[in-house]
Amino acid sequence: MKKYNNFINISLLALFTVFFIACQDEDQTFGEILAPTNIVVVPEIAGQDSANPNGDGSGMVTFTATADNALSYKYSFGAAQQNAPSGVTTFTFSDLGVNTYTVVVVAYGVGGVSTSTTIEVDVLATYSPPADLLATLVGDGSKTWRIKSEQNAHFGLGPVGGTVQAEWYQAGPEEKSATGMYDDRYIFNADGTFTHITNSTNDDPTVDVTGTVFGRDPLINELGPHNETPNGADIENYPYQDYSESWVITAPGGIETINLTGLGFIGYYTGGNHKYELFQRTEQPPNELVLRTTDGNSEFDWWFIITSEEEGASNDFQSIYNNLVWQDEFDVNGAPDPEKWTYDLGTGDNGWGNQELQTYTNNPENIIIEDGMLKITAKANGSGYTSARIKTEGLYEFTYGRIEARAKLPATAGTWPAMWMLGADYITNPWPACGEIDYMEHVGNDLNTIHGTLHYPGMSAGNADGNSTTVDTATSEFHDYSVEWTPDVIKILVDGEVYHTVINSDSLPFNSNFFLILNMAIGGTFGGDVDPAFTEETLEIEYIRVYQ
Repeated sequence: MKKYNNFINISLLALFTVFFIACQDEDQTFGEILAPTNIVVVPEIAGQDSANPNGDGSGMVTFTATADNALSYKYSFGAAQQNAPSGVTTFTFSDLGVNTYTVVVVAYGVGGVSTSTTIEVDVLATYSPPADLLATLVGDGSKTWRIKSEQNAHFGLGPVGGTVQAEWYQAGPEEKSATGMYDDRYIFNADGTFTHITNSTNDDPTVDVTGTVFGRDPLINELGPHNETPNGADIENYPYQDYSESWVITAPGGIETINLTGLGFIGYYTGGNHKYELFQRTEQPPNELVLRTTDGNSEFDWWFIITSEEEGASNDFQSIYNNLVWQDEFDVNGAPDPEKWTYDLGTGDNGWGNQELQTYTNNPENIIIEDGMLKITAKANGSGYTSARIKTEGLYEFTYGRIEARAKLPATAGTWPAMWMLGADYITNPWPACGEIDYMEHVGNDLNTIHGTLHYPGMSAGNADGNSTTVDTATSEFHDYSVEWTPDVIKILVDGEVYHTVINSDSLPFNSNFFLILNMAIGGTFGGDVDPAFTEETLEIEYIRVYQ
């Protein structure tokens, strides 16, 4: 995972003297109503140990309050208020320099009777968020964010610790449209307040409106009692009013992080510490962010893609790779350039499997460059089928970049053209551990459906991490098929439109050299039944280019 280490670390010096000022706001007894007593508040600096008595420099302090006869607690950090039903809350102090903060803690008992105490915390903070990030979040003061529901993988989870498992999940476009998440709007105000509008039809954020939200059961119970029946592990359309909390940016370990106070959350309520790492921002346009948080059970990391543009607005893909480093324009007639391409030859017994029916050759009738095109032609030969598969293995291998190819696809049932990449260490690190990136697959039995797929441990073969899109003229016109492959994310596109996104990380096999492959298979587990009248079909490729 890429970390942003170019930010100033926070230095935190917390010296606290606790002054317990217990005061009973109501008569201590009124029948069975008892005011809380014996309030104790313990502040803990994040990362504090003998070597770091003042903490890890994150600016965060966790407070734990206990009291006899208390049912819930509330903290006051000046203008910021945080409800803490369990008595535990975390707050980030961010004013530059040494400041003394007075923290008021109120313990509530039966009937709302309360008792309060006050503590003082001295904090030195030296971190200041970069101006471009503040401008991105706040904008002109009216900038509003939402979950980018129309994009594949706009919401998903993965195991804490990094090893991808079979339960990895990513939501498809609009998949959660009936849950109460997509109509939520989020505003990061310049005064440090965070506004969550739970129903986007409310045009006035100062007016409380009850909308619905979406969260994980039972963590969502932290928001209050409800009558909704769980749908699996989720509570959908949980009634919840618009609310405001506070927000602040920190950079623990060099990772920019949005910290929300109280029960503030974005997208899907997962409990936990209400901190959202800016998992990716420098490679994104300024109206899109990828956020990551860990749930309150410490079971999963959760990802969200948020955008400040309303659905349907222009949001063209912007590549971070624009330096052309390798290309084949297929402009010299004859066989493919031997300095760029080599062949896979023979039948599926040689390693491509999938119950494919073709034999790969290097014959001109199966592969040739003419008329400015690479033409891979599959032919019926009476007893079977021949075709071709070329690759850059041993000739050109690379890590990260934007790969773009322009092609027109065959239309006959049973054809299975593909433009893809394979991990260069596949011999010593057998598939799927080596990783595979398929940025264009098409089958004649499902005309005009384009597939983009990643294969890796836990997500391979029929359980691979993929998505599809429709291109109505895929077999009659040329289109651009590409993949943006970065240390942080892999995006698969057709004609510049992203239709599949996978968050990359150190745990995935997509951080080392891969090589390019172009081929057309016949039949097999994906290609399906071959048209009995099949004679031949051609995959035409105008060019393939690599940018870094």
